[in-house]
Amino acid sequence: MEVIYRLGSATAAEVAEHLVDPPSYSAVRTMLSILETKGHLRHENRGNRYVYLPVVSRSKARRQALHDLVRTFFEGSPKDAVVTLIEEKGRQLSAEDLAEIRSLIDRTAKPGR
Repeated sequence: MEVIYRLGSATAAEVAEHLVDPPSYSAVRTMLSILETKGHLRHENRGNRYVYLPVVSRSKARRQALHDLVRTFFEGSPKDAVVTLIEEKGRQLSAEDLAEIRSLIDRTAKPGR
């Protein structure tokens, strides 16, 4: 999906070309077919090739994936997910990142929000 989002659309060969350690062409086609069956991709016929396109925007897919991750691994608690990210060893948030997070928390905590 990352390759499709980055390129906007791609054939199976283009997806394989952009993977670090690509599986066989057949495996890439199978993976794309599964993603299409699950409703993540659609394809268009261009000449004798299928060109795959995302069905939902990257931001919507990102939000859904994060929602699923929080539900599955953090018992639905966004707080626990955020704490895990912040406390991860070896990860250092910049002063700018922390300021942006604080600002977002302040805006979200305001009454009427």
